[in-house]
Amino acid sequence: MTSDSPQRYRFSEAPIWELQRAYYEEQGIKAWNIDQVPQYITSNPMIGTAYAEMIFGFLQDRAMQGHLSETVNILELGAGAGRLAFHVLQKLCELRDYAGIPLPPFRYIMSDLPVKNIASWQQHPGLEPFVREGVLDFARFDVVNDTELQLVHSNTHIGAGDLQQPLMVIANYFFCSIPQELIYVDEGKTFDCDVSIRIPDPAAAAVPAELLQSVDLEYHYRRAESYEQEVYPYHEVIRFYQEKLGDSHVLFPEAALRCLERLGELSREGFLLLTADKGDHRLENWEFVEPPKLIYHGSFSLTANYHAMQYFFERKGAYSLFTGHHYKNLNVGCILMLPSPMSYIQTRLAYRRGIERFGPDEFFSMKEWVDPRIDTMGVQQFLGFWRLGGYDAEFFIQSAEHISSLLQDASDEELLDIHKGIQLMWEGYYPLVQNYDLALDSGLLLFEMGMYEAALPFLQRSLEANPEDPVMAVLYSLAICSYELGDEAGAAHYTRRALALEPDNEEARDLLAALNAAGTE
Repeated sequence: MTSDSPQRYRFSEAPIWELQRAYYEEQGIKAWNIDQVPQYITSNPMIGTAYAEMIFGFLQDRAMQGHLSETVNILELGAGAGRLAFHVLQKLCELRDYAGIPLPPFRYIMSDLPVKNIASWQQHPGLEPFVREGVLDFARFDVVNDTELQLVHSNTHIGAGDLQQPLMVIANYFFCSIPQELIYVDEGKTFDCDVSIRIPDPAAAAVPAELLQSVDLEYHYRRAESYEQEVYPYHEVIRFYQEKLGDSHVLFPEAALRCLERLGELSREGFLLLTADKGDHRLENWEFVEPPKLIYHGSFSLTANYHAMQYFFERKGAYSLFTGHHYKNLNVGCILMLPSPMSYIQTRLAYRRGIERFGPDEFFSMKEWVDPRIDTMGVQQFLGFWRLGGYDAEFFIQSAEHISSLLQDASDEELLDIHKGIQLMWEGYYPLVQNYDLALDSGLLLFEMGMYEAALPFLQRSLEANPEDPVMAVLYSLAICSYELGDEAGAAHYTRRALALEPDNEEARDLLAALNAAGTE
């Protein structure tokens, strides 16, 4: 991999994939904490709710088929920061408890390649209750090589044929970032697109992310008859492309197909894939496609070929669900590689309600439109969109200053709805190691609303999270909350701490004088 005589590689074997792997193993959970790798679009409360509805529908279908005793395992590939798993489990447990109907037990398995990620999940307070309940476990899984699962907490080994229930597989922003073949199809012939790699100054790029950013790809073509031979397991897909495509570069998901086949072997009943990605399931979107360009975000990603997955598994008896309309940012699909897939009525209805009618892609498109217009929204518009997004913390963070400006004219009912929204947001909040104090914004907003009892615990959380760097507004607000709630000793304590930061603050001095006059120690 030198700039003088670059070596040629088969695309799926190029060094970029080793750099990709090294990046994730080096960064661990930090890849998401520092916002390098995109996560919001595939890990927000709205998509978590849609997936929970799909899983709940699947559990209903299995129950109606009489399969109530064995556990349904839900394996998330590339679980990353863990935010999607948190939202799915929270909503799924909520649905289970609300419905109160007989269902098979379930277990969600978060998996990823870096051991660092598993260690982070084990320490995350948002995931611990699910582990304790027995509905969450973890596993290290190498999508390219592994054929079995070894669960961390239950110490359960899952091998070929061990599962009595179908395996549910979740893969969000996953297939776009694992090795793919790159073929060129024209005039009924297939060519391998080899790649040579140039790095302008390898010595200047010390870490995988920097090396990836500086990579320059050059493509080379060679005839590849091996894809067309019957011994190649996916030759029927290739033959279809030879018949239907011309002058087209196709990213072929051989690693993904092999992975799904291996995972399918773990169960005697097949698998269901629920996936969201920058991926195309329409054949016309692969016509006349130019060679791919890497999309960088710390690591890199490419377009996932959902068409090949759909075509291959449907020929084996699967039923696929993709939206009838075209996607903009995120294509959400479901492949039911199951015996009698049409019998999964509740699963299919859940897809229709939560994805087809209005789903994560539409929500994200709306959010992109709303974000720069937050300052034009009224209280009802804010509450409506916040509720639509599952009381999403990110939207609240973006909106907090504007909400504050609307409080003076808000009705009592609107203030109560904002209060309830903050409570629900906090219950569904999955914190990452980022420099944002959600408790501070929540507490100050409730304080402004005169809801002192509700504001107090949020302000205390903010103070506890930043003990070495207290904020004057937090200390003074805590003092007022304490005073209004009849805790004059607490009010005096916080006022003195506030004055230690700003000795000349007149409001704090007046409050302390009033407390002293009242005889507070």
